[in-house]
Amino acid sequence: MRRAPSAALPAPTTGERHDWQTLKSLFPFIWAYKGRVLFALACLVAAKGANVSVPIIFKHLIDGLTITPEQAFIVVPAALLLAYGALRFSTSLLTELREVVFARVTQQAVREISLRVFRHLHALSLRFHLERQTGGLTRDIERGTRSIGSLISYTLYSILPTLIEIGMVIGILLANYDAVFALITLCALTIYIVFTVKVTNWRTALRREANELDSAANARAIDSLINYETVKYFNNEEFEARRYDEQLQKWTKAQVTNQYSLSALNVGQAAIIAVAVTAMMWQAAGRVASGEMTIGDIVLVNAFMIQLYIPLNFLGVLYREIRQSLTDIERMFGLMHTHREIADAPDAHTLPTGPASVRFENVSFAYDAKRPILFDVDFDIPAGSTVAVVGHSGSGKSTLARLLYRFYDVQGGAIRIDGHDLRSLTQDSLRAAIGIVPQDTVLFNDSLYYNIHYGRPNASREEVEAATRAAQLEDFIRQLPEGYETRVGERGLKLSGGEKQRVAIARALLKNPAILIFDEATSALDSRTEKAIQAQIERAAEGRTALVIAHRLSTIMDADEIIVLDKGRIVERGRHALLLAQGGAYAQMWLLQQQEETADSAAAGVRDDGADAKSFAAPAGGVA
Repeated sequence: MRRAPSAALPAPTTGERHDWQTLKSLFPFIWAYKGRVLFALACLVAAKGANVSVPIIFKHLIDGLTITPEQAFIVVPAALLLAYGALRFSTSLLTELREVVFARVTQQAVREISLRVFRHLHALSLRFHLERQTGGLTRDIERGTRSIGSLISYTLYSILPTLIEIGMVIGILLANYDAVFALITLCALTIYIVFTVKVTNWRTALRREANELDSAANARAIDSLINYETVKYFNNEEFEARRYDEQLQKWTKAQVTNQYSLSALNVGQAAIIAVAVTAMMWQAAGRVASGEMTIGDIVLVNAFMIQLYIPLNFLGVLYREIRQSLTDIERMFGLMHTHREIADAPDAHTLPTGPASVRFENVSFAYDAKRPILFDVDFDIPAGSTVAVVGHSGSGKSTLARLLYRFYDVQGGAIRIDGHDLRSLTQDSLRAAIGIVPQDTVLFNDSLYYNIHYGRPNASREEVEAATRAAQLEDFIRQLPEGYETRVGERGLKLSGGEKQRVAIARALLKNPAILIFDEATSALDSRTEKAIQAQIERAAEGRTALVIAHRLSTIMDADEIIVLDKGRIVERGRHALLLAQGGAYAQMWLLQQQEETADSAAAGVRDDGADAKSFAAPAGGVA
C-alpha cells in the first residue's frame, strides 16, 4: 500500500484561497500514485484516439460504397466494418479500464486527506473546538471528501477527455483539410465555452436567490404553524396566508426567471452549434461539388462536430459542479491549514516515567486578554501527595486542570513536572502521565468494556477487569444481562451519574498514570452516591500525585494541602483543621455548606413525613 505523499501541504495564504491553489494542494495526494495516474491517462488518450478514429473509418466506408457492388460488399466494407466494430468496442473497454485503474487513486486520496484532516483537528487546541460547531466541522469534511471524487470525475472523465478530443479533431482537420474547417471549429468552441460560462455564472446567482426565497417562504410558513394558537387567538389566518403568499410570489418570479435563463442557455448553445455546423457543411458541400472532397468527408466533418458538441451540452452543469467542488475542498483544506496553537517544541523531550511532582510556578493565564483568569498562582504537589483546590464558581479551579494537560499555554510563569517545563515536553508523553476523572463523564456510544478499555487500548482483559474491581464497578456489571458488552448509549445516557463516575475511575486506573486529576468528580451526585464514589477516589489516589478540584469541602478534608482560590488568586492554604481555625474564606465556605446540607436534610425529612401522613390519612379505595 502506498503511503501518503511526504511533501508538506502549501502554507495557508492570506485572504481567499484561489481555485488554482486548491488544485495545487490536492495534486500531491493524486500524484502519489503516479503509475496508476499515467496508465489511466494513457487509457484516456487511447480511448479518445479510438473514438476519433470511428468517423474516419466511417468516412472510408461511405467512400468505399461508391465502387463496384462486388467490391463494396465483399472486399472493402468487410475489413472496414471489422475495424469500425473493434474501435467502438475498444473505446468502451479503454474507458472502463481507465476508471477501474483510477478508482483506487481517488479513494486513497480521499482516505489520506480525511485521515490527515482528522489528525490535524485532534492536534488543534481546545480553544478552536470550543469556538467551532462540531456539526459544521463534520459537514465541511464530508462535503470536502465527497467533492474530491466529484472533482476528479468531472475533470478526468468529462472535461479532460473533451479537451483531448478537441485537440485531436482540430489536428486531423488541419492535417487533412483546409484550415478553414479547423478555424470554424476552434472559433465555435471558444464562443460556446465563453457563452456557457457567462450564462452559468448568471444562472448560479439566480438559483441562489431562488433558494433563499424558498427558504424564507418555508421559514415563514413554519413560524406561523408553530404559533398556531396565537394565530387563532387573534383571528389572523388570512393575514398569515397573505404574508406567506408574498414570499411565494417572489419565489415564483425567481423560478420563472431561472427557467428563462435555462432556456436562454439552451437556445444560445443550440444556435452556436447550428451556425458552426452550417458553416462547416457549407464549406464541405462546396468542396464536394468542386471535387476536392468526397461524400465521406462530409460525413466525417459532421460526425466530428456531433462528437464534440454532445459532451459540451453538459458544460454548464459541469462548470457549476466543479466550482462548487473546489469551494468545498477549499474549506476542508482551510481546516487542514488552521494554525496549531499548542505544538511540540522542535527540541521537545519525553517525560521520564515514574512518580512525579507538580509545581505551578507563579502562573498567570487568560482565555481572553481582556479577562484574566489566574494571577501568580504558586503551589507544589509533591510526588505521592494530594492537593485540593477549592473556591467559588469562576475562581479558575478547572483552568488549572486544563493548563496541566496543556490544552493551553500559560501567559506568565510556568508549570513543571519533576522540574520539566510542560512546554519542553512532548504532548504525548505529558498526557500519558496524567489521568482525569471529570465532573461530567462523557462516554462513547459503545459497550462498557470499550469505554473502560479506552483508558489504555493495549491493556489485556484481565487488566480491564482488575481496574473494574478497583473502581467497585464489578457487582454492577455482573447484574447486567449482557455484562461488559452492555451498551451505554450516546454520551453514556443509559447509566446513572454514579455509574458513569465509576466507569471514569476505572478508565483512569487502567491508564495507571503518575498524576491523577479529580475535577469536581462528585459535585453532580447526591450525597449517598457521593460518599460511595469518594471512597473509591481516595483509594485511586493512593500512591499517586493527585490534584483534587472540589466543590464540596467534605470530600477533601484529608488532603495534604488545601488551596483556596478567589478570583484567580490564592487567598488561603493549609490543611482542613488549620483553615477552619483561621476563620477566613475557607471557614465561611465550610459553614455555608454545612447550613445548606442541614436545610436539605430537613426538607427531605419533611417531604417523607408528609408523604407518610398523607398515605395514612387516605381512606381505603379513596383519594387522599
